[in-house]
Amino acid sequence: MQDVRSDSTFRIPLIDFAAYKQATSLAEKRCIADDIVNGFKEVGFVYLTGHVIAPETVDRSAEFFQLPEETKARLAWDDPKANRGYVQVGRERVSTSLDAAEIAAQRAKAPDTKESMEIGRESHPTFSNKWPQETEAPEFKQTMLHFFQTCHELHAMVMRSIALGLDLPEDFFDKMIDRQDHNLRLLSYPPIRTSLLLGDGQARAGSHTDYGTVTLLFQDSVGGLEVQNPHTTHYQPALPIPGTIVVNAGDLLARWSNNVLRSTLHRVVAPPAIKINATEGMTPARQSIAFFCNPNFDATIECLPTCTSASNPSKFPPLTTEQYIVGRLAATYS
Repeated sequence: MQDVRSDSTFRIPLIDFAAYKQATSLAEKRCIADDIVNGFKEVGFVYLTGHVIAPETVDRSAEFFQLPEETKARLAWDDPKANRGYVQVGRERVSTSLDAAEIAAQRAKAPDTKESMEIGRESHPTFSNKWPQETEAPEFKQTMLHFFQTCHELHAMVMRSIALGLDLPEDFFDKMIDRQDHNLRLLSYPPIRTSLLLGDGQARAGSHTDYGTVTLLFQDSVGGLEVQNPHTTHYQPALPIPGTIVVNAGDLLARWSNNVLRSTLHRVVAPPAIKINATEGMTPARQSIAFFCNPNFDATIECLPTCTSASNPSKFPPLTTEQYIVGRLAATYS
């Protein structure tokens, strides 16, 4: 892997994942697995090509946000344990803080300028997804459920590659991620006047890490995602590359690996604005989809055997997926 530690050489590795799926030997798989794990060790992010997920779902996502406000409001998010439903602009404030009061203050001062739709697994025994009527959004439910399943299958394969790259059996994580306790998040960043983004702490989505194992990000051509170079703490653009998925390690994967794999800070900033008068510009709308992959909610996350030693003891106490994620979500939303 090229040196990525300085800002001038910083890059997110581009990896052809088809080579892993088509490999005929463990040695061939290990080659790609090492590339992915090294990307997560150095940067915390990789671009994957060679997947089977079509980009058209981002267009279907954009159609949802064009529904009338009263239709979306009927589907409102209301429970961090369920984590399902529509979140209006300004209700969320992603943050690096773990303190609910501090996040509330940040949200009051500079809420995230985006709206989202949260979808979980359809077969959950307690919580139900919130769908618009078929007449309001034809085939929306069917499209998103198919997309959810396809992303889960890709997640399972990525986790198999991570297991190999960490010197674990390829199926090590299989039984800890098979319940599909994931979160499919459709995101819409509306056009916004540049003057509204100039305030202290204001961004389309503030600096944050993700909570689960990995995140699969599908973005349109507008851009705006920035990734912190972990070695310099400066933010660098993660430009959209057609045909790729941006994949980043989340907090629980970092905890599992004893911080061998990085859960890297990232944010969404406004792309260049279109000038509307002498002093003001308007940023273009942006669409993206984030599939937040999680371990089973009852899985215990404790240091992996290959990531600790007498000289490198476990940095984190064991906890369950649910304890960590529900706690973070409860503090993030108003």
